Amino acid sequence: MNTPEPSPDWDVDAVTAWLEANRSADNIAGMDRFGIVTETAYGIPNSALRPLARKIKRNHDRALALWQTGIREARILAGFTDEPKKVTVEQAVSWAQDFNSWEIVDHAASLFIDAGLHEELIGRFAADEREFVRRAGFAMMAWGAVHLKTQPDALMESWLPLIEEHAGDDRNFVKKAVNWALRQIGKRSMALHGPALALAEQLANRPDKAARWIGRDAVRELTSPKTLDRLKAKEQSATGQP
Repeated sequence: MNTPEPSPDWDVDAVTAWLEANRSADNIAGMDRFGIVTETAYGIPNSALRPLARKIKRNHDRALALWQTGIREARILAGFTDEPKKVTVEQAVSWAQDFNSWEIVDHAASLFIDAGLHEELIGRFAADEREFVRRAGFAMMAWGAVHLKTQPDALMESWLPLIEEHAGDDRNFVKKAVNWALRQIGKRSMALHGPALALAEQLANRPDKAARWIGRDAVRELTSPKTLDRLKAKEQSATGQP
């Protein structure tokens, strides 16, 4: 039997049928090694889900239904195919109740940034004691530093105190997201590089292990010739300098 070609007409049942047809037990076993929660996984890599998302296109109601299935791949597709302009704070908070895997969190965080919910959610999520909800706040910072191109650098600089405050959280998926956010902010522009590097150096000298790791790793990347050359080239391009 030929598998139907994915299309924008597909509803949640058609999408989940495609996921079922492409299930891979071997891939599920491999995902465990990367800390991916596989209880509801079908073992389909993102390299296959992204092309599927492009074919079925964006649909807000279908994205909500996909999320409700609880299936790993369906929730990733929900993040890929929701309509950012229709995503609300209430929806984001509701989804956050279900966060249990770093990759689901990171894809949802990207959607929330595209939806323009950074002002409402970053501080709220960062203050939340739940590991994956807190991670979402810092994942949003990391995505925001890259994707909020029209926003002033001052917005990202205003996130640095949250990084300083929560750098002592030694839970694996939090500290990695805090580190990610700090590095991305520092790589956004020369104007942000200095404040981010200063914070990284401060964290590198803190007594708590998590902060030291975050700081030292960020210092390593922010002082690398590759990073500095990229920032200089970006600044020259922005100012029209040769």
